[in-house]
Amino acid sequence: MSSDDLRELYQEVILDHYKRPRNRGKVSPATAVSEGYNPLCGDRVDVSVRLEGDIVADIAFEGVGCAISTASASLMTELVKGKSIDEFHRLFQEFRTVVTQPEAALPDDLGDLAALAGVREHPVRIKCATLAWHTLNAAIAGDKAPVQTE
Repeated sequence: MSSDDLRELYQEVILDHYKRPRNRGKVSPATAVSEGYNPLCGDRVDVSVRLEGDIVADIAFEGVGCAISTASASLMTELVKGKSIDEFHRLFQEFRTVVTQPEAALPDDLGDLAALAGVREHPVRIKCATLAWHTLNAAIAGDKAPVQTE
């Protein structure tokens, strides 16, 4: 597959998750919630999660944002549902590495999240891609302060 074909496939994945986000809404009852805000572009996301022990049993998000922010939140919820908190932290670290380091390899376990690797070529969009991740991280940590990317 050529790099142009791959880029087009990734754009389709992002647009699909932007237009039809998965796990949009609120988890009820939620064991943890957090809100995030990217003042640079106005993205807002609220993440609610139900933990059963150390497993993300259910997760959802609400908010308004750009295609990158919404797609990232949707893809994140699909990827982390059913995973342990340790697995979430590992995936979050892998994802951050992929979107911030141009030379980073794409791990196989990121699945469709690889579509967001292109934001590393546009540093201002990295905050859009990672907002939901930072917000879920804060929820799991019990941090009640809103997450801001600035």
